[in-house]
Amino acid sequence: MTRVLYIGGTGTISSACVARSLELGHEVTVLNRGHASPRPVPGGVEQLTGDAGSAASLTEALGDREFDAVAQFVAFSPEHVAADVEFFAGRTGQYVFISTASAYQKPPSRLPVTESTPLRNPFWQYSRDKIAGEDVLVHAYRESGFPMTIVRPSHTYDRTRLPTLGGWTDIARMRAGQPVIVHGDGTSLWTVTHNTDFAVGFAGLLGNPFALGEAFTITSDHAPTWNQIYEWLADAAGATCDIVHVASDRITAELPDLGPGLLGDKAHSMVFDTSKLRSLVPEFRTSIPYWQGAREQIAWFDAHPDRQATDAALDAAFDRLVASARA
Repeated sequence: MTRVLYIGGTGTISSACVARSLELGHEVTVLNRGHASPRPVPGGVEQLTGDAGSAASLTEALGDREFDAVAQFVAFSPEHVAADVEFFAGRTGQYVFISTASAYQKPPSRLPVTESTPLRNPFWQYSRDKIAGEDVLVHAYRESGFPMTIVRPSHTYDRTRLPTLGGWTDIARMRAGQPVIVHGDGTSLWTVTHNTDFAVGFAGLLGNPFALGEAFTITSDHAPTWNQIYEWLADAAGATCDIVHVASDRITAELPDLGPGLLGDKAHSMVFDTSKLRSLVPEFRTSIPYWQGAREQIAWFDAHPDRQATDAALDAAFDRLVASARA
């Protein structure tokens, strides 16, 4: 039996991984701050409360316990990763760092993206911090044999996480017969991965000695265009999809907060080769394409009207972008 510590455990990705570990018969412990989540920890999981960024809090929560694998979902800086290396050295047979596929070269010089694609993102600090965290682990592995594994997810979703620029604001606009903004000409390819598919790949790496010292892309092989993504959501919502295409730079000028994730990721066609992962986890595959995922998402939001939050400022900005594009 593999003893796995999940640091996090209730997020979009980690919640599905916890469930998959249980299916595989892992002995699962989850450590987080205990905040309320729409993704509760399932039965059969040991729950610990602590601050993953504090060595003192980790010591209080874990004592001198050891694990076969530690899955770190909430480290976003090289300093945090370095502290983990110090804390978990000699206490785990594998430390799995959840990095990001947005760390790969932007724009990509060639497709598909593989694990050997250079890591460089001049647009997004989040991605650069993840790259720096990876650098800490690569150094630790080379210098002391620290048993690290790096995984790089791209856009991974569940019922609660819409992929569009405006989230539920976009769905509300569609249902109201208003146009929605799609960056570029909407034909760039975007890989979307259901969290349960991701979990199959991720949990299959836990406790695998061939994963040590290695990095793995974990994404589906399903890469629709952005136009298709919006059209499938509109169909699931019983609405029409009046798309207005706007250059990514223009969207960023109007909505600077969207800039890093747009220019540093979504604006580019991103298609991945996951043959390296599948060589170790042959059961990994795409079982839920996004046209099914879109229906799942809309059904969940319709069943949870309290989650149908719209952003008035964002809505007004979309109106300005539409007016400018159609002037």
